[in-house]
Amino acid sequence: MTDLLNALVALANFVIIPASAYGAQLALGALGVTLVYGILRFSNFAHGDTMAFGTTITILVTWALQAAGVSLGPLPTALLALPVGIAACAVMVLVTDRAVYRFYREVRAKPVILMIVSIGVMFIMNGLVRFIIGPDDQSFADGARFVISAREFKQWSGLDEGLALKSTQLLTLVTAALVVAVLFWFLNRTRTGKSMRAYSDNEDLALLSGVDPERVVRVTWLIVAALATVAGVLYGLDKSFKPFTYFQILLPIFASAIVGGLGSPVGAIAGGFVIAFSEVTVTYAWKKVLGYLLPESLEPSALVQLLSTDYKFAVSFVILLVVLLFRPTGLFRGKSV
Repeated sequence: MTDLLNALVALANFVIIPASAYGAQLALGALGVTLVYGILRFSNFAHGDTMAFGTTITILVTWALQAAGVSLGPLPTALLALPVGIAACAVMVLVTDRAVYRFYREVRAKPVILMIVSIGVMFIMNGLVRFIIGPDDQSFADGARFVISAREFKQWSGLDEGLALKSTQLLTLVTAALVVAVLFWFLNRTRTGKSMRAYSDNEDLALLSGVDPERVVRVTWLIVAALATVAGVLYGLDKSFKPFTYFQILLPIFASAIVGGLGSPVGAIAGGFVIAFSEVTVTYAWKKVLGYLLPESLEPSALVQLLSTDYKFAVSFVILLVVLLFRPTGLFRGKSV
């Protein structure tokens, strides 16, 4: 019985908790992608660097607050800086829309043209972020590290395996749940949210009903900026901030949106957790868990790791290909890719 409990604790420690936090971060990122695709009708490849820009501003404001002696105690000071990061990101995406995307909407350019334009915006934003904060790893540098430490859990439980829960992981799950709840309430209960849904379902009919398309576009970008900044900050707090990492994370974010059903908010959330658990499960070394579960004579001598963590994004790519080949509308039947 003790070995089974140790195996469950190890599984929770190295698979369930990290994958849940990572899944929440991917889900928030995928929600931003799916809103742009569903309402503005193009795949926004600049979304990862939008996350990076909002996170960059949040880090800079966090450092300023720390230098001024402002703190939230056990909670990260970044929570105080987050509204500033969201506001700066909102200004940036609105200016980008006015300067770039608006022209292509007015001439009714094909979605593939907008997608190519977004790739150009992606490189510009990536360079801007690197110019502002540099290419190296950056840290928020505050907040309690653990809610539950492995040593405390071992002393309390008497088990050989310790359970560790970082404050950033708990913060990620709680914040993601609140953000998703507010977003779904907004889309389903408010007049503006209903206008956005109507515009997404049938643009011409929505216009005939008196929906202001420019207002829908503005509100969409504001929501996308908030989702991108929150997702980027949570990811940076949980791991670390590096501009190139946010460029790379675009693949699992798009995979999450497509697996769940591109254009479906519920699908984006489900897809985020599917991708996260797939990546973590495939790249985890199962030797410790199997050592607790199997008889001593059958204990593995190797790591029992299907893929190195260096190849975790390959998991997203494979899942993305399989979904595109066999179910292009995704798990929740979003719009066909």
